[in-house]
Amino acid sequence: MGNLLEAHNVSKKFGNYTALNNVSIDVPQGSIFGLLGPNGAGKTTLIRVINQITMPDSGHVILDNQPLQNHHVKDIGYLPEERGLYKSMKVGEQALYLAQLKGLSKAEARKRLAYWFDRLDMGDWWNKKIQELSKGMAQKVQFIVTVLHEPKLLIFDEPFSGFDPINAILIKDEILRLRDEGATVIFSTHRMESVEELCDHIALIHQSNKILDGKLIDIKKQFKTNTFEIGIRATNELALEIELSEKFTVTPTSFKTLGNELKRNIKLAENQSPNDLLSFLTSRGEVSHFVEIIPTANDIFIQAVKNN
Repeated sequence: MGNLLEAHNVSKKFGNYTALNNVSIDVPQGSIFGLLGPNGAGKTTLIRVINQITMPDSGHVILDNQPLQNHHVKDIGYLPEERGLYKSMKVGEQALYLAQLKGLSKAEARKRLAYWFDRLDMGDWWNKKIQELSKGMAQKVQFIVTVLHEPKLLIFDEPFSGFDPINAILIKDEILRLRDEGATVIFSTHRMESVEELCDHIALIHQSNKILDGKLIDIKKQFKTNTFEIGIRATNELALEIELSEKFTVTPTSFKTLGNELKRNIKLAENQSPNDLLSFLTSRGEVSHFVEIIPTANDIFIQAVKNN
C-alpha cells in the first residue's frame, strides 16, 4: 500500500517564531503513525495544518493522492489534546449535532451512536450533561465523536489523558481494531509505552525540525548497541568477572532476577557475536539470564533529542 497522507516541506512561522521548519512526513495507509516530540516541538502545529485549522507558509499536504482541500474535512477525525465539548449540552444531543457537522444524517448518526454507546458501555449517558461526567467519561464521548463518521484518517492527540488503566486499554484496543478495519492513524503522545504498543512508524520533531523518522523496528535496530544483560551462577564469581572484563566491555546493570547471580551488561565488539558470549558463559557456569538490550521508544526519544 502507498501513503494515505504526505506532508511535503511544511514550514510555519508565528511572528519571529518558527513552529515548523521544512518538515516532511509520509503516513502509510493502514498504519498507526507516531508523531512525537517534546513540548513546543511543532507537533500540534503540523496537526493543525493537516486539519486546515492553520495554513502553512510554505509546503503542501497530500491526502489520498489529492492536494488537501476543504472537502477533506469529512475524511479526517481529530481528537485534540484540548477537548472541545459543550459542558452544558446533553451527551446525546451534542453527539448528534457534531455527527451531522461531519455529514451524517440524523437517522444514520443515531444508529451509529447506539452502536458505540453500547460498545463502550455508555447506554445510560444519553441525557447526561457533559459537566456531570468525569474527565474519563467525557473523553469517551469525544472519542466516539471523532470516529463516528468513519474517516480515512484519524488523528489522536494524547487520547489516553484522563483514562484509568482499564478504559485506556479499552480505547487502545478500539484504535487497533479501527486500524485493522482500514483506518490510518496519526497518534501524538508523550506516553512512550503507548508508542511501543501501537505504532508501526514514527517521526520525531524537535525544535521545529524533523530529526528522525521511519519504521519503529528499523529505528530500534539503528539505536541498538549490541549489548546484552547476562546473569550467571559460577563457583568463583570474582575470577569470572575478571575474565569477562578481559574479553568483553562490562558495565553494571540494574535488572532483577529471583536469585543472587552475577549480573552484568556486556557490550560486544564488532567482531564478536552473541554466540561467542553465550559459549563463553556456558563454559564458565549456569546461565540464568541472557537478553539483548533493545532500545525502547523512550530511550530513542531521549537519545535523539539530546544528540540534536
